[in-house]
Amino acid sequence: MQWNNNVYSRHHQALNLLSALPISASKALFTLLEGVNSDYSLPKKFTFPFDYIPHPLSLLAVEKLQQHLANQDEWLHNFGLSVATGSVIGKMFGVLVVQTEENEIGYLSAFSGKLAGGNHHSLFVPPVFDGLTEGGFLNAGMTELSKLSEEIRMLGEKEGKDHGPRIRELKAQRKNHSASLQNEIFDQYHFLNQAGESKSLRTIFADASYKNPPAGAGECAAPKLLQYAFKNNMKPLAMAEFWWGLSPKSDFWKHGHFYPACREKCAPILAHMLDGIDVEESQADRPPAMTQRQPA
Repeated sequence: MQWNNNVYSRHHQALNLLSALPISASKALFTLLEGVNSDYSLPKKFTFPFDYIPHPLSLLAVEKLQQHLANQDEWLHNFGLSVATGSVIGKMFGVLVVQTEENEIGYLSAFSGKLAGGNHHSLFVPPVFDGLTEGGFLNAGMTELSKLSEEIRMLGEKEGKDHGPRIRELKAQRKNHSASLQNEIFDQYHFLNQAGESKSLRTIFADASYKNPPAGAGECAAPKLLQYAFKNNMKPLAMAEFWWGLSPKSDFWKHGHFYPACREKCAPILAHMLDGIDVEESQADRPPAMTQRQPA
């Protein structure tokens, strides 16, 4: 289903009349959309993250974020849009339209996983847990895993004496250490909802009948955005996610297309985070709209 270019054009023209200004330090990552209160109707319900048509306010926020991505020079990330050589890594981005305690309307921005090798960049909300912190347990744990892997490799290359028993012992140590490290990572993630209720990642997935959370759970854009909003007493109004860049691994991801939040990693988390919020119904009775191209 193609995007309605006429509808989008009207929103694009309106966007040019709005100014997006960073505000106070306490809301440094909130971008104000001036004129919205009088020119746009606020959403009656929050976006259903897994099947949605982007709200006009989400389109305004997406356009502003895409302008930033196209023009910023703070960091370098090979999206493959100018020169598709080297390691091309497209990325999922998200926007969350919010209302502050002062009734200001604006948006927050986030990326899934890491961007340009880091977790912290201007305009983007921070991760729920920063595993890249220097001197943190994760770096030490990964170093230990590397040492075990290197010892296994060296023993495997040695001739003569049978090193099989020792290699099996080291592999068992590596497996146990990896599992312990993953659980410690999971324990760092705690997610809020609008009532201020915090739940750990493992509790959320256990309640959803998962044995363990999937790797990477909690690093997607939507949980990051909601976490920052709740921490800063902002009311979520609408959201949208889009892919930016080329995708060397799959034709499914298209530059500029909208996509739903991933169910595998996000559904249990978002069920907790959106508890008590009036959410739109699924758009399942219409043709899929999640892969619509964002017109230039």
